Amino acid sequence: MVDESFSGPELCQLEAHKVVELLKKREISPDDLIDAARARVEIVEPHINAMPTVCWDRAKTASSHLDHGSADHPAWLGGLPIGIKDLTPVKGVRTTFGTKGLADFIPEGSDPLVERLEERGGLVVGKTNTPEFGAGGNTFNDVFGPTLNPWNTALNAGGSSGGAAASLATGEVWLSHGSDHGGSLRTPAAYCGIVGLRPSPGRAGGSSPDAAFMTEGVQGPMARSVMDCALFLDAMAGFEPRFPISFPAPEVSFLQAVRTSDIRPRIAFSPDLGGYGAVDTEMRDHLASVMHDLEKHGASVDEASPDVSVLEDTYHALRGMMWATSMRRLPDGVRPHFKETLEENARLGESMTMEDITRAQIGRSKLYAEMLSLFETYDVLALPVVGCMPHLQSEEWVREIGGQSLDGYMDWLRFAFLATTTGLPAMSVPVGLGPRGLPVGIQLIGQPRGEAALLQAARFVEQTCGGPLGPIDPRSPA
Repeated sequence: MVDESFSGPELCQLEAHKVVELLKKREISPDDLIDAARARVEIVEPHINAMPTVCWDRAKTASSHLDHGSADHPAWLGGLPIGIKDLTPVKGVRTTFGTKGLADFIPEGSDPLVERLEERGGLVVGKTNTPEFGAGGNTFNDVFGPTLNPWNTALNAGGSSGGAAASLATGEVWLSHGSDHGGSLRTPAAYCGIVGLRPSPGRAGGSSPDAAFMTEGVQGPMARSVMDCALFLDAMAGFEPRFPISFPAPEVSFLQAVRTSDIRPRIAFSPDLGGYGAVDTEMRDHLASVMHDLEKHGASVDEASPDVSVLEDTYHALRGMMWATSMRRLPDGVRPHFKETLEENARLGESMTMEDITRAQIGRSKLYAEMLSLFETYDVLALPVVGCMPHLQSEEWVREIGGQSLDGYMDWLRFAFLATTTGLPAMSVPVGLGPRGLPVGIQLIGQPRGEAALLQAARFVEQTCGGPLGPIDPRSPA
């Protein structure tokens, strides 16, 4: 779906895979795209604050050194401008992690995934906003302030990849990098009406070198369409020895797998994971209607749910391990600036016992077996991304959904925990506009290392629901 009122440059409205084809044919140049992106950013940023750090000169220099000999590679981006989340180092570009203690940090080297994207023709034009150290489903920090939802700038854009999602929704860039532990890719994708894919651990880079064997936090692609998401995953995928859990890219590119698909997916739909997650009536009704439409277009849909009785304790123990590890490698002077909820995360991780850790390993194994059993019958598990439409940005976290009071600041993000805990690929796909004209996303969880089939199912959903949605101009509250 194209917004005919979009005021940005025409190039900014095109899907990424179409722009790359134009680059390969030399019908446009990387500098044309940099100029278009810059014009769009300068107009949009005052309204949404999605990409507060930009590096246009660096991108122009990189465009003059592109190796066009790789143009036939399926992952070649050809000089396409991209955004990188402000948790991931880019050489010579301010990288703050959203915390005052690192507000002036300029890394001397890039993350290996950034190096790969640049080698494959991506041009980094800026760093996208994130909550402090990526903690939380609402993007704000004491360095840059809040990112606002472009569909209604009074609302939460989601987090922690909120800047990436908002920049895509408004056409600032064509592809933007994100990362995900507790839904950090999926929540902002749902709230901003774009596509976000949390890949299998090792598919697209990994954690920092000090936590190289941890599998819960992953990096992944964000885009305005499923086709574009597949292209970006191709650019990210492949073995990288500095990421010990990484593995080779598939023989058939993800983009080609999506292009040639005629799948009619078998969908297990769980509206609340057997009562595990709270859901507002308006969200439940919209997703039920989507399932009905998917059936009419040839999908098979059954209500089915794995047993997730151990999920809550298991996920939080794994999250605690991540925070405890992160605290051990922080530079001096950073932690005193932490917001309250981040400090609570750190203390919880540091208080864990060996009993907590061993119980979590047993629990995640049980959950994985539950999912394997489900996949004997179904291609994907469909469930909410979050149980509510976006709340006001000024509300740090959601405290009530479906009449249920929520006590912890992660409780409203519970639907994100299953894929993280089991190491399965998952993504958020727009399924039309819902209450108050806001986009709604649905979460699809795929089979082990099954990104190709997951993307194919997502493309079916996208086409059935009239997507892609954007880009749009930022919209003020009514």
